Amino acid sequence: MSASFASALAAARDAAAAQHYPQGTLYVVATPIGNLADVSLRALHVLQLVDAVACEDTRHTQALLRAYGIDAKALLSVHQHNEAEGAQEVVRRLQLGQRVAYASDAGTPGVSDPGARVVAAALAAGLRVMPLPGASSVTAILSATGGGGEEAGFVFFGFLPAKAGERQQAVEALRQETRAVVLLEAPHRIAVLAETLAGLGERQLTVGRELTKQFEQVANLRCEEFPAWLQADAARTRGEFALVLHPVRVEVDDALGLRVLKLLLAELPVKTAVRLAAEITGGSRNALYQAALQMKGDGEVDS
Repeated sequence: MSASFASALAAARDAAAAQHYPQGTLYVVATPIGNLADVSLRALHVLQLVDAVACEDTRHTQALLRAYGIDAKALLSVHQHNEAEGAQEVVRRLQLGQRVAYASDAGTPGVSDPGARVVAAALAAGLRVMPLPGASSVTAILSATGGGGEEAGFVFFGFLPAKAGERQQAVEALRQETRAVVLLEAPHRIAVLAETLAGLGERQLTVGRELTKQFEQVANLRCEEFPAWLQADAARTRGEFALVLHPVRVEVDDALGLRVLKLLLAELPVKTAVRLAAEITGGSRNALYQAALQMKGDGEVDS
């Protein structure tokens, strides 16, 4: 370890410790989705500080704590099947003034993993909740799409329904969704998902498999190519999946966008006019914003 890196690491640890961590607070801790090196220094500090750790699987969390030499904590099992009851135990401890962390097995709690009910119960009891950001398969796969959600935004859908009829209905709804869509899938259902998504034809898809793990794979292809891509290598059906359906490309009339923008700028602030013009015409928000600044500068509209 170089001296400069060691110094930066020490500074980061000092920053994590310097923040105030009040008692009677629930700390929502994001944990690695595969690579243990993705844990934050602040997460490690809080996991060492708290009185108890509520978690999806006590064995998994105990292994994480041991990997970083964190002293044994009171581990509370709060998972999908007992989250309502477990949340009440967390609230009881918080009301006694304890610091309690919640950590799911991997990623950010309450997104696709348990944790939302624990947070809701704490808030309902008037208790403080402090999020500790970190790893998430949702943001990880979005960052690898090459701008999949930058212009149009994105929707987190998660797992499609297991029943064939409901799953097909969901995909038909996604056909109409113009924003990027983030999906998750388990290995035993990925082939079925591939066949279902193939019906979306040429729509672009980014497939993330085993993100951050040793055999991580990210592929960009058309939906209609997905089944053949899976079948080309048996290893491609293994592991956890995060996928992004790219936004639907809408043909835009640039001239119309500029006309609408000019009319809106006469009555509204720049940011509001740009947002509405983009929503009405499907134009690029960034391009319309630059056009708005130019119109203002050229005196085409009142400043």
